[in-house]
Amino acid sequence: MSVRGAVRAERVRTFWSDLLRHRGLLLSLAERDIRVRYKQSMLGIAWAVLLPLSMMVVFTFVFTRAIDASAVLDVRMPYAVFAYTGLVPWTFFSMSLGGCVNSLVANRNLVTKVYFPREVFPLAAVAGAFVDFCVAGAVLAGLMVYFNLTGDWSFAPHATILFLPVVVAVQVAITIGIGMLLAMGNLFYRDVRQVFGVVIQLWMFVSAVVVPVPRDGSLLARLIAMNPMVPIIGAYRDCIIHGHLPDAAGFGYAAAAAAAMLVAGAVWFRKASYRFAECI
Repeated sequence: MSVRGAVRAERVRTFWSDLLRHRGLLLSLAERDIRVRYKQSMLGIAWAVLLPLSMMVVFTFVFTRAIDASAVLDVRMPYAVFAYTGLVPWTFFSMSLGGCVNSLVANRNLVTKVYFPREVFPLAAVAGAFVDFCVAGAVLAGLMVYFNLTGDWSFAPHATILFLPVVVAVQVAITIGIGMLLAMGNLFYRDVRQVFGVVIQLWMFVSAVVVPVPRDGSLLARLIAMNPMVPIIGAYRDCIIHGHLPDAAGFGYAAAAAAAMLVAGAVWFRKASYRFAECI
């Protein structure tokens, strides 16, 4: 192994060991983020469900009532189920990154005065969004039962749902990696938060969240397939609804991209952390 490779490996190792030692702080920050988010809110944690649910209603109306999108929506389930199954993990992804991008700037007093691994700030944002993800995910079961009982769609639980923790782990890995890069970038250049707000909205429409990926073999379809969120979102639908494991090639690509992004985020974040206090 080269000297540079050894240094990177050491940074990754210290990254996990430092987080393990400060796991109590990480959990406290995540709990604080959740409390602040829903403080003085009449609906509280119910917003975790209402956000993806309201988006599902809007997209269902647009694609099934307002316009004729039957040629695009070639799905084997009620569109509401298709949309909600994509919106729940996507909301987790976007809210996590939205919290990460401002996590260092929002905690400038702690960053400049107390020593601990600065990675806990973006990780706390991801952990807080994960609680919302679990709450919103529970509603999916009720949605599937509803359509099954109304006779519009037949569904039965599959053993492939046991693969779901692997899908979640891959998504969490890529979210943490990107989140650390965004937090670091926004600390050095405040424009990052503004650019992120635009990019994340566009990103959703090329991630098979509310519209399936084109399968015509066109250049656009091939470019969209390079987005690692496409096989991740598809893996949720495969495991929960379709009853088969995700495509090995596509999901393997997403897992490799997630691992690479996690390592890159951890290494670059740790390398730049010594400059945080002077830039904040």
